Amino acid sequence: MISRARTTLVATAAATALALTAGLAVTGAQASPDRHEGGKGAAAWTAAWAAAPQRPSTGFKPNWSEAGFDGQTLRQVVRVTEGGDRARIRLSNAYGTSPLRIAGATIARTKRDASASASVQEGSVRRLTFGGERAVSIPAHGQLSSDAAGLDLDAFESVTVTLHLAGTTGPATFHAQSFATSYRAVGDHTADTGGRAFRESTESWYYLSGVDVGTGSGKPAKRDGVVLFGDSITDGFASSTDRDRRWSDALAERLAAAGDQRPVLNSGIGGNLVLNDSAWYGEKSAHRFTRDALNLPGAGTVVVLQGVNDIGFSETDKPTYKPAPVVSARELINGHRELIRQARAKGVRVVGATLLPLGGSDHYGKHSAAVSDAFNRWVRTSGEYDAYVDFDKALADPADPERIAPAYDSGDHLHPNDAGYRAMARAVDLKTL
Repeated sequence: MISRARTTLVATAAATALALTAGLAVTGAQASPDRHEGGKGAAAWTAAWAAAPQRPSTGFKPNWSEAGFDGQTLRQVVRVTEGGDRARIRLSNAYGTSPLRIAGATIARTKRDASASASVQEGSVRRLTFGGERAVSIPAHGQLSSDAAGLDLDAFESVTVTLHLAGTTGPATFHAQSFATSYRAVGDHTADTGGRAFRESTESWYYLSGVDVGTGSGKPAKRDGVVLFGDSITDGFASSTDRDRRWSDALAERLAAAGDQRPVLNSGIGGNLVLNDSAWYGEKSAHRFTRDALNLPGAGTVVVLQGVNDIGFSETDKPTYKPAPVVSARELINGHRELIRQARAKGVRVVGATLLPLGGSDHYGKHSAAVSDAFNRWVRTSGEYDAYVDFDKALADPADPERIAPAYDSGDHLHPNDAGYRAMARAVDLKTL
């Protein structure tokens, strides 16, 4: 196994400029996801939650990405898998075509009362700054980390990030399938503890690509974070909304129960492909792997589960399943070899996963079944990944191994249900991480 005491990722320099827009001081800055604030007592950051950015699209469910925001406040709830005494957020304008102006932002602990939608704990609201300023402009295609905010957080605690978007944003960089509720209100409600003003909701995340935590000790963060990289199965499709039932959640909970609590980060995108970019489902894996997995602060291991869309989209003729070339096992394997190469170049341990059974789904056919079998044999026997996890075996129906076991099937014969995602977490040999 590769030691957790890896050399920390090299932070890239950020350029900062000041401008005045309509009398409001706006800081224009662009920073890498793993940038640290310097100086005595600076936090050594560890990613505690992550989401992979996507270009605006209609998505699986109605969302606000194509219209964007106009004089509104956006409130988003996420669960961190690492604790600390300070926090920062990472924002992405990766697919924006103009600067994104954030007029104000706060972070707070989420109110635990399930009936208190969009509410936060009183006394926990922290005003976020960016280079010392409350307002910021993120360049088109840029990304930015906030300054540190003093906020004690425990692992598995829910936090609420609130952004005031005073102007018209245009189409919004987002993460389509959150399986968590986000809220918006008219006007500036960043400091609100109650949720009464937030009368609209959706199941996507916007602009928010990460929450990092630190201890303020100035010591280098351990690189023991586990990143799960893949498609809708990693993303948590068909898991229970607002219940944190993805397999990333289950794995984080299992590690903690085993006395090895550490961050588990979800970098799945529903519909994502290994070999091709998609207008609906994100850039292909090799194009986004560094940004969404390898560069996350504290990442030490990545688990790759991907390929079912590459082989399955050609089995049906849905408009969103484009491009849909017929893909060979060799092509899919070569795509995974590129991910292995990138991970090794960064000094990150990389674990492969067999594809889940897909019999009975709209991705299933003679060709996809044959390629899936060949690919899974390669994962198990080639030794090219540092280790592997056999989801095919763990979730197969004993009576028909081509299909997911009924107890684990969400109903579409492709995605697990909550029990299936827990079974995936149980299938991992924790020593391989």
